[in-house]
Amino acid sequence: MPSSLIPARSGAYSRLRTGQKIKIISTYGEQVVDTWAFAADNSSTYLSMSHTRASLRKLIPGVGDVLVSNTRQPMLALVEDSTSGIHDTLFAACDKHRYEQLGVQGYHDSCSDNLHREASKASVDLREDWTPDPLNLFMNVSVGNMSKGGKRGMEPPSSTKGQYVIFEAKCDCIVFFSACPQDLVPGNGGKPTSAEFELYD
Repeated sequence: MPSSLIPARSGAYSRLRTGQKIKIISTYGEQVVDTWAFAADNSSTYLSMSHTRASLRKLIPGVGDVLVSNTRQPMLALVEDSTSGIHDTLFAACDKHRYEQLGVQGYHDSCSDNLHREASKASVDLREDWTPDPLNLFMNVSVGNMSKGGKRGMEPPSSTKGQYVIFEAKCDCIVFFSACPQDLVPGNGGKPTSAEFELYD
């Protein structure tokens, strides 16, 4: 199956049938891919990180785990992961407010904008002021001692060139991606790049 591009600093989407698999590839390594999913027949049902954490009782999904929707229904199963298993379910998607806080003047690409742009192309109706928390593939986030507040930190990515994850759709859905454009903190190694995905029946 030919690969489809997730352009650097931009987004892409794909429709999945139940049972179909999708492979997301860190083409050059050190690139975070923000990932969302919405039910194909109802955009109010979406992949929920808070519900997934509650369902799995852990912060990072591993091979064999099923990620669930805001209605606690299975959406995506993680069936293969060639990385060390470091991903993130805690950080919100970057947006214009985040870049303003970081001192950016003028427009800066963001994962939130990328999702909304791709959702419009896919005819998925999202409120302009709302972006679900993403599954941040390949993102390296540290969590400190929970008895001391569990302080979070963003570390340089651990993913390397060509590493990938594969998900199996547990329902008909539309999956969205953003090759994160964050270039002011260590999340993408300071240099956002493109990524790829492939579909399998």
